[in-house]
Amino acid sequence: MDKILKEEKELKELRKKIFLTGYKGGMAHLASCYSSLEILYAFYIKKALRYDCSNPKWADRDRLILSKGHAGLALYAVMAKAGLLTEEEYDSYLQPGSRIGGEPCLRDSEWVEATTGSLGHGLSMAVGMAMALKADRSPAKVYAVLGDGECEEGTVWEAAMSAAAFQLDNLVAVLDCNRIQKMDFVEKTMGMANWNEKWASFGWDVAEVDGHDVQALENRFRMPNESGMPCLIIAHTVKGKGVSIMEDNPNWHFKLPGKKELKVFREELGISDAELA
Repeated sequence: MDKILKEEKELKELRKKIFLTGYKGGMAHLASCYSSLEILYAFYIKKALRYDCSNPKWADRDRLILSKGHAGLALYAVMAKAGLLTEEEYDSYLQPGSRIGGEPCLRDSEWVEATTGSLGHGLSMAVGMAMALKADRSPAKVYAVLGDGECEEGTVWEAAMSAAAFQLDNLVAVLDCNRIQKMDFVEKTMGMANWNEKWASFGWDVAEVDGHDVQALENRFRMPNESGMPCLIIAHTVKGKGVSIMEDNPNWHFKLPGKKELKVFREELGISDAELA
C-alpha cells in the first residue's frame, strides 16, 4: 500500500510539473502527456526499460521510440526524474536557446532514440532498429509508443506487416488507447477499430492492460515474448487523466487553461501561488 501511495504521489507531482512547464513555455499537449504518463513511468522509473544511466549509448540497451511525439513533455519529465536529463535542461523547455521542444528530437538528448512528431513513422523506425538488433544478436528490445488516432496513418500498417513478416519478437508496440485524436473521438473520425482483432490479423501477438496501472504495465513489459512474433500491448487510458475538465474531452488535445479553467488545475494538482508564479 505504501508503495502504491508513493507512486500515486510521484505521478501527481509529475502531472503538476508537466503542467507548470507547459504553462510557462506557452504550449503543450497536456492531455496526451497525461494519458501516457504511467506508461513512461513504468519504463523509466520502474525500469521496465533496460538502460545504463552512465552509458546512454550502451549497445544492448532497450530502445524506446515515442511515436506519438506530441507527448514529448511527459517523456522529458520522466527522464528528468530518472536522472537522464538535468533539471536545468528540463526547465529550459521552449525557452530561448533551449534544445528541449514540444516533441522529441535527437539533438535534445543522448537518451532520445528517434526524432518524432510526424505521426505514423515511429513504428517504421522501430522495425528497422529491431531488425538491426536481431542481426547483431543483441538481447535488446525495441518499444514504440503509439496513439490510437495515429493508427489511421498508412505507414503504421506497412510497418506492422513488415514486423510480422520478419518475425520481430524483439519489438513491442504500446498503444496509448485513449480513444481521442486531435479533432474528435477516434470512433467518430474513421470508425472505431477493434485494435485487438486488427493487429492480430496482421500477425502480432496482442495483449491488453489498464494503461494507468503501473504494476500491471511493469509486469506486462517484463513478460518474456514466447510467441515468436512482434507484440502489441493495448494500454487502455483516459486522455487528460488527472484533471477532471480534461478527462475524456476532445477539446483539450492542444490547449492551455484560461482563467476559470486554471482554478480547476490548481485545485486538482495542488499548485500554489508561488509555484504558478
